[in-house]
Amino acid sequence: MKGMMSYDLMETIRNTNEWMGASARAVASYPAWGLVPHPMFKVMSAWGRVTERSFARMVIKPDWGIRSIPGIDGRDHLVNVETLIDRPFGSLIHFAVAGRGPMPRRVLLVAPMSGHYATLLRSTVASLLPDADVYITDWHNARDIAVSEGKFDIEDYTLYLVDFMRHLGPDINVIAVCQPAPLTLAATAYLAEIDPAAQPRTLTLIGGPIDPDSNPTEVTDFGRRVTMGQLEHLVIQRVGFKYRGAGRLVYPGLMQLASFISMNSESHTRAFADKITAEAKGEGSERDKHNIFYDEYLSVMDMTAEFYLSTVERIFKGREIAENRFVVAGRQVDIGRITDVAVKTVEGSKDDISAPGQCAAALDLLTGLPPEKKAGYIEIGAGHYGIFAGRSWRERIRPLVLRFIDQNANTAAKVTPLRAV
Repeated sequence: MKGMMSYDLMETIRNTNEWMGASARAVASYPAWGLVPHPMFKVMSAWGRVTERSFARMVIKPDWGIRSIPGIDGRDHLVNVETLIDRPFGSLIHFAVAGRGPMPRRVLLVAPMSGHYATLLRSTVASLLPDADVYITDWHNARDIAVSEGKFDIEDYTLYLVDFMRHLGPDINVIAVCQPAPLTLAATAYLAEIDPAAQPRTLTLIGGPIDPDSNPTEVTDFGRRVTMGQLEHLVIQRVGFKYRGAGRLVYPGLMQLASFISMNSESHTRAFADKITAEAKGEGSERDKHNIFYDEYLSVMDMTAEFYLSTVERIFKGREIAENRFVVAGRQVDIGRITDVAVKTVEGSKDDISAPGQCAAALDLLTGLPPEKKAGYIEIGAGHYGIFAGRSWRERIRPLVLRFIDQNANTAAKVTPLRAV
Protein backbone atom coordinates (compact mmCIF):
# COMPACT_ATOMS: atom_id res chain seq x y z
CA MET A 1 0.00 0.00 0.00
CA LYS A 2 3.05 2.29 0.00
CA GLY A 3 2.28 3.72 -3.42
CA MET A 4 1.02 7.12 -4.46
CA MET A 5 -1.84 5.43 -6.28
CA SER A 6 -3.23 4.07 -3.00
CA TYR A 7 -3.08 7.52 -1.40
CA ASP A 8 -4.67 9.15 -4.43
CA LEU A 9 -7.37 6.47 -4.56
CA MET A 10 -8.36 7.30 -1.00
CA GLU A 11 -8.44 11.02 -1.83
CA THR A 12 -10.46 10.26 -4.97
CA ILE A 13 -13.08 8.40 -2.93
CA ARG A 14 -13.29 11.33 -0.49
CA ASN A 15 -13.55 13.83 -3.34
CA THR A 16 -16.21 11.76 -5.12
CA ASN A 17 -18.37 11.61 -1.99
CA GLU A 18 -18.05 15.37 -1.57
CA TRP A 19 -19.10 15.83 -5.21
CA MET A 20 -22.04 13.42 -4.83
CA GLY A 21 -23.24 15.34 -1.79
CA ALA A 22 -22.96 18.67 -3.60
CA SER A 23 -24.81 17.25 -6.62
CA ALA A 24 -27.62 15.81 -4.53
CA ARG A 25 -27.99 19.09 -2.64
CA ALA A 26 -28.11 21.13 -5.86
CA VAL A 27 -30.50 18.85 -7.75
CA ALA A 28 -32.92 18.40 -4.86
CA SER A 29 -32.98 22.15 -4.17
CA TYR A 30 -34.38 23.22 -7.56
CA PRO A 31 -37.34 25.57 -7.00
CA ALA A 32 -39.42 23.52 -9.44
CA TRP A 33 -39.61 20.66 -6.95
CA GLY A 34 -41.74 22.92 -4.78
CA LEU A 35 -44.58 21.95 -7.08
CA VAL A 36 -44.07 18.30 -6.11
CA PRO A 37 -44.70 18.09 -2.35
CA HIS A 38 -42.77 14.89 -1.83
CA PRO A 39 -40.52 14.52 1.25
CA MET A 40 -37.92 12.67 -0.83
CA PHE A 41 -36.56 15.95 -2.15
CA LYS A 42 -36.11 17.41 1.33
CA VAL A 43 -34.36 14.27 2.53
CA MET A 44 -32.17 14.20 -0.59
CA SER A 45 -31.23 17.85 -0.14
CA ALA A 46 -30.50 17.31 3.56
CA TRP A 47 -28.36 14.24 2.82
CA GLY A 48 -26.46 16.22 0.21
CA ARG A 49 -25.75 19.16 2.53
CA VAL A 50 -24.53 16.94 5.36
CA THR A 51 -22.45 14.70 3.05
CA GLU A 52 -20.83 17.56 1.16
CA ARG A 53 -19.89 19.39 4.35
CA SER A 54 -18.58 16.26 6.07
CA PHE A 55 -16.27 15.11 3.27
CA ALA A 56 -15.08 18.66 2.55
CA ARG A 57 -14.01 19.11 6.20
CA MET A 58 -11.58 16.22 5.95
CA VAL A 59 -9.02 18.28 4.01
CA ILE A 60 -9.55 21.67 5.66
CA LYS A 61 -7.43 22.94 8.55
CA PRO A 62 -9.82 24.55 11.05
CA ASP A 63 -9.35 28.13 12.18
CA TRP A 64 -8.77 28.86 15.85
CA GLY A 65 -11.81 31.11 15.89
CA ILE A 66 -10.88 32.74 19.21
CA ARG A 67 -11.58 36.39 18.49
CA SER A 68 -11.69 37.97 21.96
CA ILE A 69 -11.90 37.25 25.67
CA PRO A 70 -13.41 39.23 28.56
CA GLY A 71 -10.98 41.08 30.80
CA ILE A 72 -11.15 41.99 34.47
CA ASP A 73 -11.51 45.62 33.37
CA GLY A 74 -14.96 44.83 31.93
CA ARG A 75 -13.81 45.10 28.32
CA ASP A 76 -13.42 42.49 25.62
CA HIS A 77 -9.81 42.10 24.52
CA LEU A 78 -8.93 41.00 20.99
CA VAL A 79 -6.86 37.83 20.59
CA ASN A 80 -4.14 37.61 17.94
CA VAL A 81 -2.44 34.35 17.00
CA GLU A 82 1.33 34.92 16.69
CA THR A 83 3.95 32.47 15.44
CA LEU A 84 7.04 32.58 17.67
CA ILE A 85 8.99 29.68 16.14
CA ASP A 86 8.26 28.23 12.72
CA ARG A 87 9.83 24.89 11.87
CA PRO A 88 9.11 22.50 8.97
CA PHE A 89 7.13 20.04 11.08
CA GLY A 90 5.63 22.30 13.73
CA SER A 91 5.37 25.79 15.11
CA LEU A 92 5.17 27.42 18.51
CA ILE A 93 2.31 29.90 18.56
CA HIS A 94 1.14 32.44 21.10
CA PHE A 95 -2.34 33.76 21.76
CA ALA A 96 -1.55 37.43 22.32
CA VAL A 97 -4.30 39.30 24.14
CA ALA A 98 -4.38 42.95 23.09
CA GLY A 99 -4.43 45.57 25.84
CA ARG A 100 -3.59 43.12 28.62
CA GLY A 101 -0.45 43.26 30.71
CA PRO A 102 1.88 40.34 31.48
CA MET A 103 0.17 37.42 33.20
CA PRO A 104 1.78 35.64 36.18
CA ARG A 105 0.60 32.31 34.81
CA ARG A 106 2.27 31.29 31.52
CA VAL A 107 1.09 27.99 30.03
CA LEU A 108 2.43 25.90 27.16
CA LEU A 109 -0.13 23.43 25.82
CA VAL A 110 1.51 20.50 24.05
CA ALA A 111 -1.05 19.40 21.48
CA PRO A 112 -1.22 15.79 20.30
CA MET A 113 0.04 14.71 16.91
CA SER A 114 -2.41 11.86 16.47
CA GLY A 115 -4.39 12.66 13.37
CA HIS A 116 -6.09 15.91 14.36
CA TYR A 117 -4.85 19.49 14.24
CA ALA A 118 -3.91 21.41 17.37
CA THR A 119 -7.28 23.18 17.07
CA LEU A 120 -8.72 20.09 18.74
CA LEU A 121 -7.69 21.97 21.91
CA ARG A 122 -9.53 25.15 20.92
CA SER A 123 -11.91 25.01 23.88
CA THR A 124 -9.01 24.19 26.21
CA VAL A 125 -7.16 27.28 25.00
CA ALA A 126 -10.27 29.45 25.28
CA SER A 127 -10.88 28.29 28.85
CA LEU A 128 -7.31 29.10 29.94
CA LEU A 129 -6.91 32.46 28.21
CA PRO A 130 -8.80 34.59 30.78
CA ASP A 131 -6.45 33.39 33.52
CA ALA A 132 -3.13 32.76 31.76
CA ASP A 133 -0.81 33.67 28.92
CA VAL A 134 -1.21 30.68 26.57
CA TYR A 135 1.16 29.11 24.03
CA ILE A 136 0.62 25.93 22.02
CA THR A 137 2.46 23.56 19.70
CA ASP A 138 0.93 23.68 16.22
CA TRP A 139 2.01 20.55 14.33
CA HIS A 140 2.00 20.65 10.52
CA ASN A 141 0.28 18.30 8.10
CA ALA A 142 2.92 15.89 6.75
CA ARG A 143 1.35 15.87 3.27
CA ASP A 144 2.31 19.55 2.92
CA ILE A 145 5.97 19.08 3.91
CA ALA A 146 8.45 18.45 1.11
CA VAL A 147 10.50 15.25 1.22
CA SER A 148 13.63 17.43 1.16
CA GLU A 149 12.86 18.54 4.74
CA GLY A 150 13.91 15.09 5.95
CA LYS A 151 12.47 12.81 8.62
CA PHE A 152 10.47 13.52 11.75
CA ASP A 153 10.20 10.80 14.41
CA ILE A 154 9.57 10.79 18.15
CA GLU A 155 13.13 11.87 18.90
CA ASP A 156 12.75 14.88 16.61
CA TYR A 157 9.39 15.63 18.25
CA THR A 158 11.05 15.55 21.68
CA LEU A 159 13.81 17.90 20.55
CA TYR A 160 11.21 20.31 19.17
CA LEU A 161 9.64 20.40 22.65
CA VAL A 162 13.05 21.00 24.22
CA ASP A 163 13.61 23.99 21.94
CA PHE A 164 10.11 25.37 22.57
CA MET A 165 10.55 25.15 26.37
CA ARG A 166 13.94 26.79 26.19
CA HIS A 167 12.51 29.62 24.11
CA LEU A 168 9.69 30.28 26.60
CA GLY A 169 11.93 30.26 29.66
CA PRO A 170 11.88 28.54 33.05
CA ASP A 171 8.71 30.26 34.29
CA ILE A 172 6.55 28.30 31.82
CA ASN A 173 4.01 25.73 33.00
CA VAL A 174 3.58 22.83 30.58
CA ILE A 175 0.33 20.91 30.01
CA ALA A 176 0.64 17.88 27.71
CA VAL A 177 -2.60 16.39 26.40
CA CYS A 178 -2.84 12.69 25.49
CA GLN A 179 -0.28 11.40 22.95
CA PRO A 180 2.59 13.82 23.78
CA ALA A 181 2.55 13.10 27.54
CA PRO A 182 5.41 10.55 27.48
CA LEU A 183 7.51 12.63 25.08
CA THR A 184 6.93 15.81 27.10
CA LEU A 185 8.04 13.94 30.22
CA ALA A 186 11.14 12.80 28.31
CA ALA A 187 11.83 16.35 27.06
CA THR A 188 11.69 17.66 30.64
CA ALA A 189 14.09 14.93 31.79
CA TYR A 190 16.39 15.75 28.86
CA LEU A 191 16.47 19.39 29.98
CA ALA A 192 17.08 18.32 33.59
CA GLU A 193 20.37 16.82 32.43
CA ILE A 194 21.65 19.20 29.75
CA ASP A 195 20.13 22.53 30.87
CA PRO A 196 18.46 22.33 34.31
CA ALA A 197 17.77 26.07 34.41
CA ALA A 198 15.50 25.74 31.34
CA GLN A 199 13.11 23.23 32.91
CA PRO A 200 9.47 24.31 33.27
CA ARG A 201 8.03 25.23 36.66
CA THR A 202 5.28 22.62 36.49
CA LEU A 203 4.30 19.74 34.24
CA THR A 204 0.72 18.48 33.93
CA LEU A 205 0.16 15.24 32.00
CA ILE A 206 -3.42 14.63 30.86
CA GLY A 207 -4.57 11.20 29.69
CA GLY A 208 -1.28 10.10 28.14
CA PRO A 209 0.18 6.60 27.60
CA ILE A 210 3.21 6.75 29.88
CA ASP A 211 2.85 3.00 30.48
CA PRO A 212 0.33 1.52 28.02
CA ASP A 213 0.53 -1.90 29.68
CA SER A 214 -0.51 -0.70 33.12
CA ASN A 215 -4.17 -0.84 32.04
CA PRO A 216 -4.48 -2.00 28.40
CA THR A 217 -7.25 -0.73 26.12
CA GLU A 218 -8.36 -1.62 22.60
CA VAL A 219 -5.91 0.96 21.28
CA THR A 220 -2.90 -0.50 23.10
CA ASP A 221 -3.97 -4.07 22.38
CA PHE A 222 -3.96 -3.30 18.66
CA GLY A 223 -0.29 -2.45 18.88
CA ARG A 224 0.34 -5.83 20.45
CA ARG A 225 -1.65 -7.84 17.93
CA VAL A 226 0.23 -6.73 14.80
CA THR A 227 3.90 -6.82 13.93
CA MET A 228 5.75 -3.71 12.78
CA GLY A 229 6.04 -5.22 9.30
CA GLN A 230 2.30 -5.82 9.11
CA LEU A 231 1.59 -2.32 10.38
CA GLU A 232 3.89 -0.70 7.85
CA HIS A 233 2.39 -2.73 5.02
CA LEU A 234 -1.21 -2.03 6.01
CA VAL A 235 -1.28 1.67 6.88
CA ILE A 236 1.75 3.48 5.44
CA GLN A 237 1.29 5.24 2.09
CA ARG A 238 3.08 7.82 -0.06
CA VAL A 239 1.56 11.28 -0.38
CA GLY A 240 -0.14 11.73 -3.73
CA PHE A 241 0.70 14.01 -6.59
CA LYS A 242 -1.49 17.00 -5.70
CA TYR A 243 0.30 17.90 -2.45
CA ARG A 244 3.67 19.55 -1.75
CA GLY A 245 4.83 16.51 0.17
CA ALA A 246 4.38 14.18 -2.82
CA GLY A 247 6.31 10.98 -2.24
CA ARG A 248 6.65 11.35 1.55
CA LEU A 249 5.75 8.22 3.49
CA VAL A 250 2.87 8.97 5.87
CA TYR A 251 0.18 7.48 8.02
CA PRO A 252 -2.81 9.16 6.30
CA GLY A 253 -5.23 11.20 8.35
CA LEU A 254 -8.14 9.67 6.44
CA MET A 255 -7.06 6.21 7.58
CA GLN A 256 -6.76 7.39 11.17
CA LEU A 257 -10.22 8.95 10.90
CA ALA A 258 -11.64 5.65 9.68
CA SER A 259 -10.21 3.90 12.74
CA PHE A 260 -11.59 6.60 15.07
CA ILE A 261 -15.07 6.22 13.59
CA SER A 262 -14.96 2.42 13.67
CA MET A 263 -14.38 2.47 17.44
CA ASN A 264 -17.79 4.12 17.95
CA SER A 265 -19.51 3.43 14.65
CA GLU A 266 -23.03 3.11 16.09
CA SER A 267 -22.96 6.49 17.82
CA HIS A 268 -21.53 8.21 14.73
CA THR A 269 -24.13 6.59 12.46
CA ARG A 270 -26.91 7.72 14.79
CA ALA A 271 -25.49 11.25 14.98
CA PHE A 272 -25.45 11.64 11.18
CA ALA A 273 -28.90 10.09 10.79
CA ASP A 274 -30.28 12.53 13.36
CA LYS A 275 -28.56 15.45 11.64
CA ILE A 276 -30.00 14.54 8.22
CA THR A 277 -33.47 14.21 9.77
CA ALA A 278 -33.14 17.60 11.46
CA GLU A 279 -31.98 19.22 8.20
CA ALA A 280 -34.90 17.66 6.29
CA LYS A 281 -37.32 19.08 8.86
CA GLY A 282 -35.73 22.52 8.60
CA GLU A 283 -34.45 22.31 12.17
CA GLY A 284 -30.72 22.31 11.40
CA SER A 285 -28.43 25.29 11.83
CA GLU A 286 -24.93 26.29 10.78
CA ARG A 287 -23.42 26.17 14.27
CA ASP A 288 -25.44 23.49 16.03
CA LYS A 289 -23.76 20.90 18.26
CA HIS A 290 -23.35 18.43 15.41
CA ASN A 291 -21.53 20.85 13.11
CA ILE A 292 -19.38 22.29 15.89
CA PHE A 293 -18.20 18.82 16.88
CA TYR A 294 -17.80 17.21 13.46
CA ASP A 295 -16.22 20.24 11.77
CA GLU A 296 -13.29 19.59 14.10
CA TYR A 297 -13.51 15.81 14.41
CA LEU A 298 -13.47 15.23 10.65
CA SER A 299 -10.55 17.59 9.99
CA VAL A 300 -7.56 15.28 9.93
CA MET A 301 -3.88 15.53 9.09
CA ASP A 302 -1.25 13.04 7.97
CA MET A 303 1.60 11.97 10.26
CA THR A 304 5.05 11.12 8.99
CA ALA A 305 5.49 7.36 8.74
CA GLU A 306 8.58 7.44 10.95
CA PHE A 307 6.73 9.30 13.71
CA TYR A 308 3.78 6.91 13.69
CA LEU A 309 5.88 3.75 13.48
CA SER A 310 8.40 4.86 16.10
CA THR A 311 5.53 5.75 18.45
CA VAL A 312 4.04 2.27 18.14
CA GLU A 313 7.40 0.48 18.31
CA ARG A 314 9.07 2.46 21.09
CA ILE A 315 6.25 3.82 23.26
CA PHE A 316 3.66 1.04 23.00
CA LYS A 317 5.55 -2.13 22.09
CA GLY A 318 8.99 -1.39 23.52
CA ARG A 319 7.69 0.64 26.51
CA GLU A 320 10.88 2.70 26.48
CA ILE A 321 9.35 5.53 28.52
CA ALA A 322 7.65 3.16 30.96
CA GLU A 323 10.95 1.38 31.56
CA ASN A 324 12.97 4.63 31.67
CA ARG A 325 15.31 3.73 28.82
CA PHE A 326 14.30 6.24 26.18
CA VAL A 327 17.15 7.59 24.04
CA VAL A 328 17.14 11.01 22.34
CA ALA A 329 19.88 12.00 19.91
CA GLY A 330 22.13 9.29 21.29
CA ARG A 331 21.63 10.38 24.91
CA GLN A 332 19.94 8.14 27.50
CA VAL A 333 17.11 10.07 29.15
CA ASP A 334 16.75 9.46 32.90
CA ILE A 335 13.35 10.58 34.20
CA GLY A 336 14.72 10.28 37.72
CA ARG A 337 16.86 13.37 37.00
CA ILE A 338 13.75 15.55 37.34
CA THR A 339 14.05 16.95 40.88
CA ASP A 340 12.51 20.43 40.80
CA VAL A 341 9.54 20.31 38.40
CA ALA A 342 6.18 19.71 40.08
CA VAL A 343 4.28 17.03 38.16
CA LYS A 344 0.54 16.31 38.13
CA THR A 345 -1.28 13.56 36.22
CA VAL A 346 -4.94 13.74 35.23
CA GLU A 347 -7.00 10.75 34.10
CA GLY A 348 -10.64 9.90 33.36
CA SER A 349 -12.22 6.84 34.92
CA LYS A 350 -14.00 6.02 31.64
CA ASP A 351 -11.12 6.85 29.28
CA ASP A 352 -11.14 4.12 26.64
CA ILE A 353 -7.98 5.38 24.89
CA SER A 354 -5.55 5.98 27.78
CA ALA A 355 -7.15 4.12 30.65
CA PRO A 356 -6.57 5.08 34.31
CA GLY A 357 -3.10 4.03 35.42
CA GLN A 358 -1.39 4.63 32.08
CA CYS A 359 -0.68 8.30 32.80
CA ALA A 360 -0.26 7.98 36.57
CA ALA A 361 2.65 5.62 35.88
CA ALA A 362 4.75 8.77 35.40
CA LEU A 363 4.70 9.42 39.14
CA ASP A 364 6.53 6.15 39.89
CA LEU A 365 9.23 7.04 37.37
CA LEU A 366 9.94 10.36 39.10
CA THR A 367 12.23 8.82 41.71
CA GLY A 368 14.17 12.05 42.23
CA LEU A 369 11.11 14.18 42.87
CA PRO A 370 9.89 14.65 46.46
CA PRO A 371 6.34 13.41 47.19
CA GLU A 372 5.03 16.93 47.84
CA LYS A 373 5.82 17.83 44.22
CA LYS A 374 3.83 14.91 42.79
CA ALA A 375 0.05 14.72 42.43
CA GLY A 376 -2.44 12.49 40.66
CA TYR A 377 -6.13 12.96 39.94
CA ILE A 378 -8.84 10.74 38.45
CA GLU A 379 -12.06 12.37 37.22
CA ILE A 380 -14.88 9.95 37.93
CA GLY A 381 -17.21 9.40 34.97
CA ALA A 382 -15.07 11.27 32.44
CA GLY A 383 -13.99 9.87 29.10
CA HIS A 384 -10.91 10.78 27.09
CA TYR A 385 -12.23 13.95 25.47
CA GLY A 386 -13.90 15.18 28.66
CA ILE A 387 -10.71 15.47 30.69
CA PHE A 388 -9.31 18.25 28.50
CA ALA A 389 -12.25 19.80 26.66
CA GLY A 390 -15.59 18.81 28.17
CA ARG A 391 -17.63 19.72 31.22
CA SER A 392 -15.26 17.82 33.54
CA TRP A 393 -12.39 19.98 32.32
CA ARG A 394 -14.30 23.24 32.64
CA GLU A 395 -15.89 22.64 36.02
CA ARG A 396 -13.31 20.62 37.96
CA ILE A 397 -10.05 19.78 36.20
CA ARG A 398 -9.17 23.26 34.93
CA PRO A 399 -9.46 24.88 38.40
CA LEU A 400 -7.39 22.04 39.90
CA VAL A 401 -4.65 22.44 37.30
CA LEU A 402 -4.45 26.21 37.72
CA ARG A 403 -4.30 25.86 41.51
CA PHE A 404 -1.56 23.28 41.11
CA ILE A 405 0.37 25.77 38.98
CA ASP A 406 -0.11 28.52 41.56
CA GLN A 407 0.97 26.32 44.46
CA ASN A 408 4.18 25.24 42.75
CA ALA A 409 5.14 28.23 40.61
CA ASN A 410 5.05 30.94 43.29
CA THR A 411 2.29 32.78 41.47
CA ALA A 412 -0.53 32.40 43.99
CA ALA A 413 0.00 35.82 45.54
CA LYS A 414 0.06 37.55 42.16
CA VAL A 415 -2.97 36.17 40.36
CA THR A 416 -6.59 37.16 40.40
CA PRO A 417 -9.26 34.63 41.48
CA LEU A 418 -10.16 32.03 38.87
CA ARG A 419 -13.03 32.92 36.59
CA ALA A 420 -15.79 30.53 35.64
CA VAL A 421 -15.84 29.28 32.05
